[in-house]
Amino acid sequence: MSALGSAVTWAAADSWTMTRRELAHWARQPAQVVVGLVFPVMLLLMFGYLIGGGRGVDGAYVDYLVPGMLALTMAFGLESTMLSVTRDLDKGVIDRFRAMPMADGAVLVGRSAADMLQSAVGLAVMLAVGYAVGWRPGGGAGALAATAGLLLLLRFAMLWVGIHLAMVAGRPELVQAVQILIWPVGFLSTAFAAPASMPDWLAAAVEWNPVSATATAVRDLVGAPGAAAAAGGSWAAEHAALLAVAWPLLLVAVFLPLAVGRFRRLGG
Repeated sequence: MSALGSAVTWAAADSWTMTRRELAHWARQPAQVVVGLVFPVMLLLMFGYLIGGGRGVDGAYVDYLVPGMLALTMAFGLESTMLSVTRDLDKGVIDRFRAMPMADGAVLVGRSAADMLQSAVGLAVMLAVGYAVGWRPGGGAGALAATAGLLLLLRFAMLWVGIHLAMVAGRPELVQAVQILIWPVGFLSTAFAAPASMPDWLAAAVEWNPVSATATAVRDLVGAPGAAAAAGGSWAAEHAALLAVAWPLLLVAVFLPLAVGRFRRLGG
């Protein structure tokens, strides 16, 4: 086996070990996983039944809301990942891992892999709840697979943003302050309301939001009634699928190297 092949195999094995470590933590603390799954379901039911929304949306609001909530779910729920990273930093666990003959960044890759597994389960739960409340996606299995791909791509990107912010925060008690920075990204989007119902300056900012791009692209994929009219005629709305791929790739390109680089400098 070549030196490159050996290095890749070594890194993959170390990352899988760290992934199993995170999964073992969840097995011992299932309440954390359950809360992460239930919170987005509560938001979906609250906006769908209690608040009712639908401003600027033609047709059934649930057809507009569910894709938006799917995208929002991928952007939220990073606090558990951030807390895990900061706790390991605060207790010196990561320093001990760095002292071992382990591939650089395997701890962070393992953490991200475990989070992606939970995100996939959470996505399946949200799809089932959406179906239960009357959402009927069109486009067949291909559209549903593309939808899942776009949503998990957004999650992967937001995850590395969260990991980097956790590395910057360094301590668990600072996570809440950092987490507040992520909430506006989710709520200043097209998840709940159409840009047509907003002031022009706000609508322009909202349409370029990465969460909005994914939500709009998902609505287009599943043929949500009234979604095209609600999205408006801006360049961002007309090229939502392009932005739904470009935004996450850009975020990963920026924040993954930053997080790994900060990890390598720990204790330096």
